[in-house]
Amino acid sequence: MSSPNIVANKQLIDEQQESIPQHIAIIMDGNGRWAQQRGKSRVVGHKSGVESVRATVTTARKLGVKALTLFAFSSENWQRPEKEVSVLMDLFMFVLTREVKRLHKNDIKFQVIGDLSRFSAKLQRKIAESQSLTVNNTSMVLSVAANYGGRWDIANAAKIVTQQVLNNELSVDDIDENSLHSHICLANLPELDLLIRTGGDYRISNFLLWQAAYAELYFTETLWPDFDEQQLKKAISTFSQRERRFGLTGEQIKST
Repeated sequence: MSSPNIVANKQLIDEQQESIPQHIAIIMDGNGRWAQQRGKSRVVGHKSGVESVRATVTTARKLGVKALTLFAFSSENWQRPEKEVSVLMDLFMFVLTREVKRLHKNDIKFQVIGDLSRFSAKLQRKIAESQSLTVNNTSMVLSVAANYGGRWDIANAAKIVTQQVLNNELSVDDIDENSLHSHICLANLPELDLLIRTGGDYRISNFLLWQAAYAELYFTETLWPDFDEQQLKKAISTFSQRERRFGLTGEQIKST
């Protein structure tokens, strides 16, 4: 006879082994190399990458994905050439101005995760306006990680919990995974099911370290500007064929 815990875990697995992952995250890598292969500046690659963002968002919503998280700018990217960083900031502002209206029209909620304090006041205001415009949309949540790092995310959550202890709002003995998780970015979204990285590198580069604990990882050689609807469907197809065990054995899953 199966134990209650195994049955509960089996139910969780059944729910999350649907053909369409509920939460997909993407490390959008390869813009610069895509441009350089064509004898163009890296900036051209970043601009072309916006088209892939649009196609991916459209496809994800059409397929029934509930949450899509895109890694746009890491906390380490400030070390890139000043001109490239400046263009990326301008491009971010442009996308917020042009694309958020399209998101709102399609009932998509938009939010930015990361340490926004380093951005200009103008960009911070635009982010706030964009989030406010789409806050009540329910078809899908599009999260853009900007000046984000997985280690920063965990450290920030630990800082909040520590302050709660100092304020006598929480006991040290009450600190556990759940109390920390509640202050991690994206805690209000479905668990991360699938993490995709384009561009041919096989690492997650400090992205969603906490959230990716049980996510399926998918790596592709395709450079981000070439990542289209068919590429996303291929990643999802691969995801649907995997056995997700969440700590159980394959035998336990098959016997319950």
